[in-house]
Amino acid sequence: MDLFFLSGLVLFTLFLAVSLAYLFRNKSKSSYSNLPPGNMGLPFIGESLEFLNTGRKGHPEKFIYDRIAKYSSPIFKTSILAEPTVVVCGAASNKFLFSNENKLVQAWWPDSVNKIFPSSTQTSSKEESKKMRKMLPNFLKPEALMRYIEMMDSIAQRHFAAGWEGKEQVEVFPLAKRYTFWVACKVFLSLEDPEHVAKFADPFNVLASGIISLPVDFPGTPFSRAIKASNTIRKELIAIIKQRKIDLAENETSPKDILSHMLQATDESGEHMNELDMADKILGLLIGGHDTASAAITFIIKYLSELPHIYNQVLEEQMEIAKSKKPGELLNWEDIQKMKYSWNVACEVMRLAPPLQGAFREALNDFVFNGFSIPKGWKLYWSANSTHRNPECFPEPEKFDPTRFEGNGPAPYTFVPFGGGPRMCPGKEYARLEILVFMHNVVKRFNWEKLISNEKIIVDPMPMPAKGLPVRLIPHKHVD
Repeated sequence: MDLFFLSGLVLFTLFLAVSLAYLFRNKSKSSYSNLPPGNMGLPFIGESLEFLNTGRKGHPEKFIYDRIAKYSSPIFKTSILAEPTVVVCGAASNKFLFSNENKLVQAWWPDSVNKIFPSSTQTSSKEESKKMRKMLPNFLKPEALMRYIEMMDSIAQRHFAAGWEGKEQVEVFPLAKRYTFWVACKVFLSLEDPEHVAKFADPFNVLASGIISLPVDFPGTPFSRAIKASNTIRKELIAIIKQRKIDLAENETSPKDILSHMLQATDESGEHMNELDMADKILGLLIGGHDTASAAITFIIKYLSELPHIYNQVLEEQMEIAKSKKPGELLNWEDIQKMKYSWNVACEVMRLAPPLQGAFREALNDFVFNGFSIPKGWKLYWSANSTHRNPECFPEPEKFDPTRFEGNGPAPYTFVPFGGGPRMCPGKEYARLEILVFMHNVVKRFNWEKLISNEKIIVDPMPMPAKGLPVRLIPHKHVD
């Protein structure tokens, strides 16, 4: 009887939620006569499942381009993650959104993000993000980045010695994540002990796949697993924070990293940040500081294995740099500036497999764009693939061509792997350094062959090879 009653209650609650969503949707439709064309999909669910599933099948652009063709419009309405959403495509749309940040639109994250980061509910994830953006420039300005290069190279050398050298074959994706997570731990927490880093690296994989998901907290759902993973990581981070407090009390010369800055900083009223706030902010930085770069690195390895002529040109550039170094000498800023072709290759990889697929904004007020009404509170979604794979922006878009990035490079607002405008990723240069340091270390040691010729690609929420990109390593004989 209890089970029957519970089942009835769940069904009634779902019916009520669906009915309210349906009524709200119809009210939204009737209130604005000139909404973009489109279909809001099923009540509550909308078109979320197709939006997420096309990514998981390896073709996130399909959701976008199918609807552009169906409605003969680069702007269309839908419902994603239980929110009425306008998808805006193309360079002009990117320019409009990026140029009107905090004027007509503001950043928006799904409820899943706020629930995974509990401290953001005290203010909002938008406010928390603004605070972090004020703090980050001190750690990501050129003079700070220049200091990171030697550290990144040192970690890369230890990483390859431990995980690659002496192996006949490896899985690239988990190794790339191990490298970028190690670097992030060092930059943000001054943590570099491999065993300590590994202790809480694995839960990040679970967390990443659940951040952008339907916020359904039932056992076994991606969202539920993400919450559990975030709690595990947070406990470890709070333990690190407590230890750093002790270290700061005993020793004034503490590491000059973001954690120490957070511990010493005060707000307008002179209050210090509490441990949960710090843990959530560090958690967010660790996600942003390693997930996108590890995806980019993995696809660089994939494309270099498929395109030997591109690999050979990267190898030539990197070996010229390697030959100019004294034994044991680490990479420096001047070396990075010589890696022009390698960076063009990395950019072309990020064009074809953008780590950041797109992002949401929220309309601050009613406004009109391209002749269509955009209601206040509706969400807007821009997609990197809407320009990256558009032949008007990139001729022969499926062709791998690093020369697209020579000279002045692509037209403005067409190449957007890091977003744009005030919300452009503040870690863009940081990512460039760790990607190039990795490229230098891998190509000077190895060539490689993919072990699965047609391995499926999944986007969840970043692109990743379904089997982790296993490769057979072919060591160079000339490595010193």
